[in-house]
Amino acid sequence: MKVQHIIGADLSKKTIDVFCHSTGTHHCIENNESGFRLLLQWFKEQNVSTCQAGIFMEHTGLYSYLFEEFLHRYSILFVKVAALEILRSQGIVRGKSDKIDARRIALYGVEKQHKLIPHAPVDKDLDRLKMLNTVRSGLVRQKTSLKCSLKEYRNIGIKESDLIIKSQQKVLAMLEKQIQELALETERLVKSNEGISSNYGYLRSVRGIGPVTATVTIIKTANFTRFKDGRKFACYCGTAPFEYSSGSSIRGKTKISHLADKEMKTLLDLAARSAMQHDPELKEYYQRRIAEGKSKRSTINILRNKLIHRMFAVVKRKSPFVDGFKKVA
Repeated sequence: MKVQHIIGADLSKKTIDVFCHSTGTHHCIENNESGFRLLLQWFKEQNVSTCQAGIFMEHTGLYSYLFEEFLHRYSILFVKVAALEILRSQGIVRGKSDKIDARRIALYGVEKQHKLIPHAPVDKDLDRLKMLNTVRSGLVRQKTSLKCSLKEYRNIGIKESDLIIKSQQKVLAMLEKQIQELALETERLVKSNEGISSNYGYLRSVRGIGPVTATVTIIKTANFTRFKDGRKFACYCGTAPFEYSSGSSIRGKTKISHLADKEMKTLLDLAARSAMQHDPELKEYYQRRIAEGKSKRSTINILRNKLIHRMFAVVKRKSPFVDGFKKVA
């Protein structure tokens, strides 16, 4: 992204601190529509053209939702970057405030603008799908926590007729109902969008890939437009192995990085274990490696990568997965 004015934005729930690197000026606005209009006024005061401005900001979840809609509406280019990436690019730093953070984000933008691509407008159905999945995941975590609590209460002898158990069972039933409704709404949304529906069908043809894994994969890849190939997505998920060595003395094992999308990595782990049971080719591969003395952990990670590449292959090919495995008698 090559623009004349690089602006760093540090977002919080109520305010946004912005710093323009070219003019060296700072401004703080409210994180709402009236604050966004004041940003346009500040642009005029600083002689900053919206078509020559580029805003850099960290991933902040829903805090940036309205701001992103505003930027797209006025065709202002922006890039969202992982907070850890910006932090590690700064070297040794002292002190912290929203104003300082905005300036540091702007400096990061100046250094990296030639490597980064502006965010395109998000498909409304994909955005809705992401929100549905986020709410569902939260309810599933609550459900799991509640089940653990019930188990502990039963272990200490509390009877089923006790209000402590009955009240939590009612909440549990409500959670299960809401999770089911969210799943149905997700299914309706997937079917209503032709582009999402076709890719979803291709993914489901891969053994081990269930409805949740297929849906979340579409969300994470922006319906297979965000990542160029399976290798890039494997890096994002934390399943791609990397070499760890230096000089002649350090020869570490090739291993995966802990920097990963934990949700996607967990789903791929479950998918690999399912495929290991139901896909003859992957099952035989797993059993052969274990018989050779290879670790279960590394073998399952290989299966995760195989599933990733299969998913990207069927979407690129635009045809369901065909099992060509034939065991020789």
